[in-house]
Amino acid sequence: MASGDGPKLARVTYLPGVTPDSMQQGPSSESDPTENAGDAALPDFVSFFGGKEQGASEDSTDSEVPATSAEPESATRGNTRREVRAENVSMHALTRRGMSRWELGKTLLSRELDEDVVEAELDRLEGVGLINDAALAETFVRTQHDRKGLGRGAITAELRRRHVDQEHIDAALEQVDDDDEQDRATELAIKRAGQLSSYDLETAKRRLHGFLSRKGYSSGVVRAAIDEALSARSSGVRFR
Repeated sequence: MASGDGPKLARVTYLPGVTPDSMQQGPSSESDPTENAGDAALPDFVSFFGGKEQGASEDSTDSEVPATSAEPESATRGNTRREVRAENVSMHALTRRGMSRWELGKTLLSRELDEDVVEAELDRLEGVGLINDAALAETFVRTQHDRKGLGRGAITAELRRRHVDQEHIDAALEQVDDDDEQDRATELAIKRAGQLSSYDLETAKRRLHGFLSRKGYSSGVVRAAIDEALSARSSGVRFR
């Protein structure tokens, strides 16, 4: 049978890396392009499924993640609310009367505000002049001595009770000299003596002494004021 009349064979296609025995015999100067094809494709296969190539550093991805240390936004809003509340409490308290730093701080702490928030608010108010212990002491001396007739002793005790520094107290009391102190005490004694007309001289002296002492005048100032107030009535047994 002629070869042209025989059956036709299908073309054989070999898998990568597989060659007929006849092609494996004998040395070949050309390398098979499919040789080690499976090994060459392995890194791509591994990386496709999210793996790591052999020898890759496991810490490489961790070092690239930026660290975040920012304070949560909710904490910032909380601090702002506390600061606003401290400001509202301060403004309400200062509109009623002048307060020392210690007095206002005590008021703020009584509203269950944190100490750091209170100190920051006090520093802010002091910085803008809304609390000023030196000015408070000067105003207190002027009003209490002139209007209420308090002596330097009572003024000092009250300012100390309000925790005003002694240096501010001493500076404020320079407004009142010895003559001013004596004149104010004598004025009060004369006015008070007119209300003691029903008492004898000794009783009137005792009552005047207690009255002026409670006003904060020293014993020397009190004696001089009483003598001046009762000098015109020293001979009578009762006042008229």
